[in-house]
Amino acid sequence: MKKTLNGAMTALGLILLCSAANAQDPIKLGVLEDQSGDFAAATIGKVHGIQLATEEINAAGGIAGRPLELVIYDTQSDNTRYQEFMRRVLQRDKVDAVFAGFSSASREAYRPIVNQFDGLAFYNNQYEGGVCDANMIVTGAVPEQQFSTLLPYMMETYGKKVYTIAADYNFGQISAEWVRNLVKDGGGEMVGEEFIPLGVSQFSQTIQNIQAAKPDFVVTLLVGTAQASYYEQAAAANVNLPMASSVNVGQGYEHKRFKPPSLANMYATVNWVEEVDNPQSKAFVERWHKKFPDEPYINQEAENSYLAVYLYKQMVERANGSTDKEELRKVIAQGDVCYDAPEGKVCLDPKSQHMSHSIYLAKVNEDHSISFPKVWNDIKPYWLGEVGCDLTKKDPSEQYTPSNLPKAAD
Repeated sequence: MKKTLNGAMTALGLILLCSAANAQDPIKLGVLEDQSGDFAAATIGKVHGIQLATEEINAAGGIAGRPLELVIYDTQSDNTRYQEFMRRVLQRDKVDAVFAGFSSASREAYRPIVNQFDGLAFYNNQYEGGVCDANMIVTGAVPEQQFSTLLPYMMETYGKKVYTIAADYNFGQISAEWVRNLVKDGGGEMVGEEFIPLGVSQFSQTIQNIQAAKPDFVVTLLVGTAQASYYEQAAAANVNLPMASSVNVGQGYEHKRFKPPSLANMYATVNWVEEVDNPQSKAFVERWHKKFPDEPYINQEAENSYLAVYLYKQMVERANGSTDKEELRKVIAQGDVCYDAPEGKVCLDPKSQHMSHSIYLAKVNEDHSISFPKVWNDIKPYWLGEVGCDLTKKDPSEQYTPSNLPKAAD
């Protein structure tokens, strides 16, 4: 009897020791972002945002008593590397979640792999919207948050003749579709639309086309270092038209990188930039520059990435320490996963797993300083839910657009 009791106590002790060891095992987060290549200027801050949040969380005791460990790869603005490294972090590194991707092309390159291995990926980027996928959590802003605020303001302020220039891939094409629809709904007129290949850096013909069309303002949906050449070329050609964008300023901080007044009268709808003047934002900027004193600018995607780590922390803790995707999705389905971010309070929408945002209308002035003529608080990512995406009931793992709706919504 005594031997049996001693054996049972020994077994119980081993179980408790194993449980204690497991409780201390790190939670591993994969980080796949472009630290070199065409998009690096806009994306290095995303890595830094994740590192800052991780450092703060670990200093405060980790998540449910477990430290965070980052597994970081430089995807080099190369979609094949996203696929290679996504397989690596999910199969070999066995990460609990992945924070990945700048361009929509990179997201669509890796998304099937995340689905194949039933992983959980955070896409912390502004994008064209429409992804209804239970394996994805999106913390960036989407068209119904950016364009439904921006375009009515621009048409009311400057006029209803609109010319769009957009990057020639799914982000630019789908965003341009949103622009067309909202301009039409507002009684406006599209006087021109061009799609520019990503590597293009010469815009003389586009500038001539814009000048001939005589729009009231230009919607610029250009992406990457090469396409950013448009702004200084347009300024040199005295285009002198107001510009509207969902990507500039907030991502590539062109107002800091280019000489004034090349971005003057640019209006961008952003969910945060470092000029946002509230106590939480100021404290965030101060902490950031203390850790990264050489950072030229903190963009909105950096803030999206920072807050995503805190959202993940909240979800795991509310799931009693579980990192299992389905347990985390049960937490999301409760509908109150929120965080007081530098931009203001943000919340995850259970139907789409996208995020509500404060939307700031950032105006670039003649000297390239930023002012905020208007702020829209708590703009929800309503469109996907309205057209029939409800991840609490069904997971289609699809991307929808205004012209490609879920079948149930036809």
